[in-house]
Amino acid sequence: MTKEITIYAVIFKILLSIIVGGLIGIEREYKNRPAGMRTHILVSVGATIIALIQITIAQSATEAVIDYPSLASATTIDQSRLIAQIVSGIGFLGAGTIIVNRKSITGLTTAASLWVGAALGIAIGMGYYNIAIVGCVAVLVSLTLVHKILRVNTLKKLEIKYVHRQETKEFLVDYFKSKKIDAEIVNFNASFEQNYRIYSKTYNINLPKNMTYTEVIEDLSSHENIMKLSIVSV
Repeated sequence: MTKEITIYAVIFKILLSIIVGGLIGIEREYKNRPAGMRTHILVSVGATIIALIQITIAQSATEAVIDYPSLASATTIDQSRLIAQIVSGIGFLGAGTIIVNRKSITGLTTAASLWVGAALGIAIGMGYYNIAIVGCVAVLVSLTLVHKILRVNTLKKLEIKYVHRQETKEFLVDYFKSKKIDAEIVNFNASFEQNYRIYSKTYNINLPKNMTYTEVIEDLSSHENIMKLSIVSV
């Protein structure tokens, strides 16, 4: 007889997949990404469950062959079949997090983290704990430390809400030019709030090395026409 998966083993694997998926998801949620902690946990746990089902199916087939040898020629065991469906299925979920806007593409890192979360879930479900733990550490290092070590100046979105369109527009153009900030308008809209026409403009901005995003917020917030500022990582 083959060794069955105990309820304790199932609970351990599910809990481990929650921890692994949650750790990756927390980092994504901290950066306001569309797929946060809950999404990554669900992906990791789902992959673990399917991997456990695949193992159980394989064990049941093996037991059937042992009990009824005549079924050996008619029974095939392919432990990669269900797992392959996880890999292809997660692609559709990842595609939903990718946003293409003119010259910018956002969501690629989140899509990749979902895919990796599924892979880690498979590793846990199949019992490859060393692979899962080392893989989780590698992913967290890639998402949190590599950027700081390499000091890559990533593109960010600057969202501005303001009044008095022409006057504020001239101020922003002059400010970006004087500070040598590369700014590209990616979205613009207007609305009425409390009898005022409020304008909202979103820029893709890239700062020179000697400047920080905190300085930009402080400089722009001093202008009386600007009502709200926010910066989001791309």
